[in-house]
Amino acid sequence: MSEQLRESPLGDRHRALGARMVPFAGWSMPIQYGGIVEEHHAVRRESGVFDVSHMMRAIVSGPQAAAAIRSMVTYDVTQLAPGRGHYSLMCDEDGGILDDPYIYCLAADRLLFVGNASNGERDFATLQEAVGNFDAGAELITQQSVMLAVQGPDAVATSRSVVGDALAEVGKRRCIETTFEGAALFVSRTGYTGEDGFEFVIDAEAGPTLWDRLLAAGAKAAALGARDTLRLEAALALYGNDISEETNPFEARLDWVVDLDDGADFRGREALLDARSYEPATVLSCIKALGRGVPRHDCAVFVRDSEQGRVTSGTFSPTLGYGIAMAYIQRHLAEPGTKVQIDVRGRPLSSEVVERPFYRGGARAQGRLVIA
Repeated sequence: MSEQLRESPLGDRHRALGARMVPFAGWSMPIQYGGIVEEHHAVRRESGVFDVSHMMRAIVSGPQAAAAIRSMVTYDVTQLAPGRGHYSLMCDEDGGILDDPYIYCLAADRLLFVGNASNGERDFATLQEAVGNFDAGAELITQQSVMLAVQGPDAVATSRSVVGDALAEVGKRRCIETTFEGAALFVSRTGYTGEDGFEFVIDAEAGPTLWDRLLAAGAKAAALGARDTLRLEAALALYGNDISEETNPFEARLDWVVDLDDGADFRGREALLDARSYEPATVLSCIKALGRGVPRHDCAVFVRDSEQGRVTSGTFSPTLGYGIAMAYIQRHLAEPGTKVQIDVRGRPLSSEVVERPFYRGGARAQGRLVIA
């Protein structure tokens, strides 16, 4: 018997827009509306709104809320001032990446934890275990709320026209709590597209109204397919593809969110201290196709007929007009300009290692850009 899929409070809205719905991490979510490329361009050129209600969300509260989260993540979230957020990692005892949550400090004793849908149950179980050792508690709010992301060059203006001028004070990686139509609204200046924009969390009953108003203000509905091509152009890691328990932060070039010198103990710390002491054999790198062809997940990367790595994410870039990929390759080959071949269905695709990210756009104004 198949497992019952969870439904976003916006499910009826998606179907009314002609969305193609697919199973995703236990949820029924839209993969596209009119078309992935059309939605991709809307975000790059104007603004798009995504339903990301499948993302795991939990409120951690209490005098030691930040310390509880610190005991399970690599970044020192105890240093976050109210109104600030930061990307982080959860690791296992061997330093492998279990998830890459975003942590927002709402108040000194109240934080919002946002993790990947595929890891939601495990993340919350880990949170519950962590708060049990501190004066803190955790409340799962995923199914009681809606999470939206408005992204693109026009995202700020579009969002302000709907939510109001309170958004004017929200800088990059900043967050506030305000209201929309009488409902409590969380707002952060973050995203997963390489563009400027906001992410919103609001009560499930008010979510459809916020969605409707954003569309009426000019944002185009965009779905998970476009979200994937957008994040790959911005070289943003996808859990399960580019990062996993089989990779550590140094291989993934995410050591900028690993704090090892503050004395705090967290799962994986000893392994990461050891990993920091030597250069990783392989590193996550950006590769552009020089010929016609599109690299895909798990394609082999060759140099002079010798396999040197595997593609973790690959697609055709609608913005750039050629195939792009991220892959773990031998560190000595990871310099921009290195020529490689990617095996695409048995045919060699001439390619080249390039600087990260592939696309910058408005990424400098938002908080989730992978720093190369």
